[in-house]
Amino acid sequence: TKQKKRHMGDTKHFCPVSLKENFVLYPGLQEHAAKYKEKIYYFSTSEYKDKFLKNPEEYVAHSEPLQAPPLRVCLLGIHGAGKSTCARQIADKLGIFHIQFEEYLQELILPKTKRKVGPSLDEDNEDDYKIPKELEDSSQATTDTEKEGNKEEVKLTGEEEAIKANLVGNTELPPEVLGKIVPDWWKKEPFRSTGFILDGFPRTVDEATYLSEQGLYPDVAVYIQVEEDDILVRLLPPRLKAWKDRRRRKKEYKKKLKELKAKKRV
Repeated sequence: TKQKKRHMGDTKHFCPVSLKENFVLYPGLQEHAAKYKEKIYYFSTSEYKDKFLKNPEEYVAHSEPLQAPPLRVCLLGIHGAGKSTCARQIADKLGIFHIQFEEYLQELILPKTKRKVGPSLDEDNEDDYKIPKELEDSSQATTDTEKEGNKEEVKLTGEEEAIKANLVGNTELPPEVLGKIVPDWWKKEPFRSTGFILDGFPRTVDEATYLSEQGLYPDVAVYIQVEEDDILVRLLPPRLKAWKDRRRRKKEYKKKLKELKAKKRV
């Protein structure tokens, strides 16, 4: 009630310095309040309060209202909850970017790994179906040997190794890796002026703490809660189909090996 009677500044209860310098709506605190031209401003830190008081005209509205940042949404939920489907629809409707966090990580290492990595993706490796050289035709073997000779061993950097470990074993991404990925969505174009819906991040308390410490606040965080039975109905059929395809492929591979061994004996 007291706050309603107060004459708040242009940014209401949000910190004007955070808005100006970081383009985020950072809630201010009453203990970091200052009065300027009969209006009260709240600040996120005492340092920002001092910065404002040194040059208040830089942070207040003049001929037109201050521009608010675009919509930034974090969409969370367990695997199979329908986050990506909902995020795509919301992004299309609101005209903002859709960032699928796990897919974004895959794209960062894809040029070196040449294929997506992860628990569900590593079950069917192309190398498992390679025909041994001694069973191949001599011409085909020569061609394959040449191809293998042309392949260069690609080494992942420390950051890329951390990303791969996260995708494969769900290990925590260190802050230095997050620092090279996440802040750009808040601070760099075209995301800065357009807005986004971030699908699947933050996933842990540490990642949420990282966002808070960096002052990277979403306008809203939505958690999609789904019953286990619904997840089962949604995910089991495609997983079962993939399992059957792998079984069929393995059977065909064994049959081909048997035929080639018989041919070699003859």
